[in-house]
Amino acid sequence: MKFYIETYGCQMNIYDSEIICSILLKAGFIKTSTLKKADIILLNTCAIRAKPEQKILNRLMKIRCLKSKLKKTNKQIKIGIVGCLATHYKKQTLEKFNFIDLIVGPDSYKNLPKMIKKLKKEPKKKEIDVRLANQEKYTKIIPSGLINRISALISIIRGCDNMCTFCIVPFSRGREKSRNPNSILKECKILYKKGYKEIILLGQNVDSYFFKPLKFFQLLELIALTVPLMRIRFLTSYPSNISKNLVEVVKKHSNISKHFHIPLQSGSTRILALMRRKYSGEEFLLIIKMIQNIIPDCSISSDIITGFCTETQEDHRETLRIMNRIKFNFSYMFKYSSRQGTYAERKLKDDVPNILKIRRLNEIISLQKAHSFYRLKENIGKIQNVLIEGISKKDDKYYYGRNYKNDIIVFPKTTSKIGSYNRIKIINSTFTTLIGVLTAEI
Repeated sequence: MKFYIETYGCQMNIYDSEIICSILLKAGFIKTSTLKKADIILLNTCAIRAKPEQKILNRLMKIRCLKSKLKKTNKQIKIGIVGCLATHYKKQTLEKFNFIDLIVGPDSYKNLPKMIKKLKKEPKKKEIDVRLANQEKYTKIIPSGLINRISALISIIRGCDNMCTFCIVPFSRGREKSRNPNSILKECKILYKKGYKEIILLGQNVDSYFFKPLKFFQLLELIALTVPLMRIRFLTSYPSNISKNLVEVVKKHSNISKHFHIPLQSGSTRILALMRRKYSGEEFLLIIKMIQNIIPDCSISSDIITGFCTETQEDHRETLRIMNRIKFNFSYMFKYSSRQGTYAERKLKDDVPNILKIRRLNEIISLQKAHSFYRLKENIGKIQNVLIEGISKKDDKYYYGRNYKNDIIVFPKTTSKIGSYNRIKIINSTFTTLIGVLTAEI
C-alpha cells in the first residue's frame, strides 16, 4: 500500500511525520509524494491555534472531493488524521467529517500499520486510537528523512506539565515524558555518520528534561562532547526553568548555538497570572539579564500572544514595554484564539474584540520588525562562521545559511558546497536577513 503524508504545525510535528514514515516503511508500505497515487492519505495536524486548525479543516474538504472522484474510478482511498487535532477532538472529528477513516494521536503511531491493514480488510470500519502514554514511545525509532541533509530534528521530551490556561498541549500530547539519554546519543552518532551537520533538540519544554540522574544542561553537554563537529540548537525553553548551569553550558561549548527561544506570551504580570505562567514580567526581565550577562552576544527570540481574556490597553502597553527593554531578535506573534477544553475556554471570558486584537497585534509586529532590524544591524562588519543550508528561494544566485546565533545570512554562490562552513563578512541587512560576502571556506 502507498501512503501520502502532509504535515502542519511545529517542528515537533515535522519530526513526528518522519517517525510515522519510518514505522510505515519498516512495515512494508511505500511512500508517495503524489496525492492521487496514495492508498492512505495522512494529515499530521496542529490544534494550537484556530487559524492552522481551520486550514487543516479546509484541506480535508478538498481531499474529500478527491476521494469522491476516485471512488467513481473504483479506487478506494482511506483518509487519516494524526497528531494534536486527532487527540483534541477525537470522536467529534468523525461526527463532523464522516469520510475520515482513521484518527491516531501522537502516542499511538506504532499502531498505524495494523490499523491501516484493518481498514483494508474491513472498508466500512473506522479506526481510532488517541490514548496518551505516560512514557516515551519512540525511543528505538530513527526518523526516516528529516528536514534536509544538513539539519536533523531530535525529540528529547514530549508533552507538558505546566497547564497554562490557554494551551491544549497537555491535553493533545499528554504529560511530560523524557527520553532515555542513551537513545538520544545513539541517534546523534547515527546522524553524524550520515553526514548531517546540525541537530535541533525538541520539546514543548526542553528545560524540563529529566531522566534520572540527568537534567537538561547535563544532557546538552553530553551531546556537545559526543558530536563535537555538529552544531546543536534547542527549543523551546520555559522561562522560569532556565538555569545558570544551562547558560554556562551554552557559553562553554562552541558547537552549541548561542540562541534561546523563550516565550514571553505577555508583558503584563496580571495577564501572566491569568495564563497561569510561573513568572512575572519583572522576573522574565531578570532571566534575560542573567543570560545576557553570561553570553552578551546571545540571540533571544520569543512567542507573544495579544488579546488574551480581559487584556486592557495597560496590559498591552506592558508587553510593548518588555519588548522595548529586551529587543528580541525575532518573535512569533499571535492574537489569542480560544481552544476547546482549556481552562481559559471554560472559565475565562474571551472579551477582547477581534478588531482590537488585530490592532494590538499589528502594533506588536511593527515593534518587533524594528527590534529585529536593530539586532541584525549589530552584525554588520563582523566575520562569522556560517553553515550553508541551501540555495536562496528569492534568488538562486545566492546561498543561505545560519550563524552561531541562528540569524539567517544570504551571500553570493561560490564553489563552496551546501553543508560546508564558510567565513562570511556581514555587509548589510534587511528586516529579516543578513547579507554577506565570502571571505574563506573552513
